[in-house]
Amino acid sequence: MTDLTRRGLLLGAATLGAGTLLSACSKTNVPLAPSPSGDVRAQLDAVMATYSKDRPQLGMALRDRRSNTTYDFNGSYSSQSASMAKVMIVLMALRKARQDGGTLSIENRALATKAIENSNNDAADALWAYAGGPDAYAKLAKDLGMANTKRDPSKDFWSWTWTTPLDQRLLLEKIMSGSPAIDNDDRGWLWGLMDAVQADQRWGVGVPSAPDVNVEMKNGWVLFSSSDKQWAVNSIGHVQGRTRDYVLTIMSRVPDFATGRDLTSAIGQSVWDIMGSGQLA
Repeated sequence: MTDLTRRGLLLGAATLGAGTLLSACSKTNVPLAPSPSGDVRAQLDAVMATYSKDRPQLGMALRDRRSNTTYDFNGSYSSQSASMAKVMIVLMALRKARQDGGTLSIENRALATKAIENSNNDAADALWAYAGGPDAYAKLAKDLGMANTKRDPSKDFWSWTWTTPLDQRLLLEKIMSGSPAIDNDDRGWLWGLMDAVQADQRWGVGVPSAPDVNVEMKNGWVLFSSSDKQWAVNSIGHVQGRTRDYVLTIMSRVPDFATGRDLTSAIGQSVWDIMGSGQLA
């Protein structure tokens, strides 16, 4: 599936107000969960119980950076990465350049920019080949402590790599806070790319949208036509602003792209609303 086809399916970012969401939600039967009560953890439990009803292939993981406290719902759920893997691919390429004694070339920096900001598949393919493909991917995952992130034994394609919400939360935290596996300058540069994802791909974790809210993110979506005919639709990112500061990762497997986009966006909106009510304890 080409990027042009994928981008043509998107509707763009939702607004910030509580209860607002992408306009297609009513068409895919993914309404925003009712506002829950109780402390933050109880509220998260309530909304995830709603969103996961009849959806066993759904997981999320969260860290409230204000209290340094974590939450997950089915956080060990494992599925294919889709274009979410492009964050790892760019890290692989950056690391390869450092190992070769330099920095990423101008040409490869342009490819990395396209891979993250525009989710360009050709750019990701080129960087995947340059950086060492599935072996380099597995090595980076191991060095980052992502124990459940791995290649698919039947595929060498990056979209078919497997991961979990908990591993993706760890990946974002390593990019933010540092790791011996990532050069400090490189992780800062990658973070800047994730801050500049094009507008029509800022759904899911990227639902909060306002000048005083920063969202560094990457989404992934792909149809597995050769296996179960389901879509993997994923969203990861960091949200900061209006008293919030959290990392959120969401992974789903659903019958169609629109449902996945709207489901991840509904979760993104609910988490935004809940995290505005207090800190996760």
